[in-house]
Amino acid sequence: MTAPAVHTWRLLKWGRILARHGALRGIERDANTPRPVRRLARIARLGARVPAVPAYADAFQAIGPAAIKLGQTLATRPDLVGEEAAHDLLRLQDALPPVPFDIIRARIETSYGRPLSALFAEVEETPIGAASIAQVHRAVTTDGRRVAVKVLRPGIENDFARAIETYEWAAAQLEAYGGEARRLRPRLVIESFKRWTARELDFRREAASASELAEGMTAEPDFMVPQIDWQRTTGKVLTLEWIDGIKLSDRDALVRAGHDMPGLAGKLIKAFLRQAIAEGFFHADMHQGNLFALPDGRIAAIDFGIMGRIDRRARVWLAEILYGLITGNYKRVAEIHFEAGYVPAHHNVAEFATALRAVGEPMRGLPVKEMSIGGMLDGLFSITRDFDMMTQPHLLLLQKTMVMVEGVARSLDPDINLWDVSAPFVREWIRTELGPEAKVADRLIEDLRTLARLPELVRNIERRFPAPGGAPPEPPLREIQVVRVGGGWRYALVALLAAAAGVVGTLLLA
Repeated sequence: MTAPAVHTWRLLKWGRILARHGALRGIERDANTPRPVRRLARIARLGARVPAVPAYADAFQAIGPAAIKLGQTLATRPDLVGEEAAHDLLRLQDALPPVPFDIIRARIETSYGRPLSALFAEVEETPIGAASIAQVHRAVTTDGRRVAVKVLRPGIENDFARAIETYEWAAAQLEAYGGEARRLRPRLVIESFKRWTARELDFRREAASASELAEGMTAEPDFMVPQIDWQRTTGKVLTLEWIDGIKLSDRDALVRAGHDMPGLAGKLIKAFLRQAIAEGFFHADMHQGNLFALPDGRIAAIDFGIMGRIDRRARVWLAEILYGLITGNYKRVAEIHFEAGYVPAHHNVAEFATALRAVGEPMRGLPVKEMSIGGMLDGLFSITRDFDMMTQPHLLLLQKTMVMVEGVARSLDPDINLWDVSAPFVREWIRTELGPEAKVADRLIEDLRTLARLPELVRNIERRFPAPGGAPPEPPLREIQVVRVGGGWRYALVALLAAAAGVVGTLLLA
């Protein structure tokens, strides 16, 4: 168990780097930030040259790999870090100096338990990409197939474990202040980050996610997921089919290759809708660098470390919410929020409907092609504080991905009409899922299942189902001792930290 003093020192060191990039200014100025946290933020920047414009992404990049991944997670939480910070964090890049190939070779051979030559006829020593968790090498298998070999950076597991332990400790201290800090549930944010990281650090999990997504996308022939070479995949090495295409980030190359840009944009939107709405399992990192246009016009995706999952009930609610906002049925949208448990019951449905109207009406006055799904969701989540809505990480991840997909689609075709592209798919899905036949079938299935487990439900309903809700059950959070400092000791601690910050700033980081 790491001592609180070690966690405090790490936070102070990281805070100093954040301060030097101006990334603590928002925390200091936010009235909802607990006073002791604002005080520590001021201490962290003592003696630092703070830039006029905060560089949030650069700060997390400077701290290291675990911070890069945390920053990417926080980019999905504008309610927690603010719109400005969340937008800037979206530009976080995983690019890091590559690990020498001799170390990579040893890593591969140790993982396989066999010499490299037994599996690959050729492996290029210069990586085609080096990220915070892994680096990728082009290779040819012994049976002549071209593949990409993704290798976990040595020592990265221990680095992440140490950092996450401190993140958990800090989140527990912050949440203990109650109020806004508790509503935003920072511990749950870190728990989600921890689970994502566990998936990314085990390449068998990433391979399984890719395989599951490929199965779910068989009905979408214009979207391709590379095949996994399971015989050459372990927890630390992932081997998958080589993608011979052009990144969607390289618009000029796409145009030179003769690709239909509006067609690519439409295919991307339809692929995402298939994943998120129809399948409930979606690629949650669909930025331009992870998407390729193939010579035949299909779109291929890579990097399946971060995946989102939404159960059917939540997808139905989400479809009704979006449809209600578009049509102006704010009362029904408000009712759905209360039925799903997103808004506490002590609030007034009509009052919440009025707040939703403030979000929806400005959108309804716009031409269809200027309406933004991301903008609509941003507005929807902006009213959560006023109505004590507990944050729902699964919906926030979906929001972030929708905004990302919308941005990529518009970079390909600035004039794309998102609603026209989406409407046929969404209309058919809503008709199927919410139509009278579907409701009757769902009711019959639900009643039969309920009858089958009625004895168990009667015995366990209070323990297992204390309240109805649309959000998935929260994962168990480990117990963390909260450090409480009172009276004069508080100010003595502040003075000590201030002195330490000054020494660090002068000798190490200024």
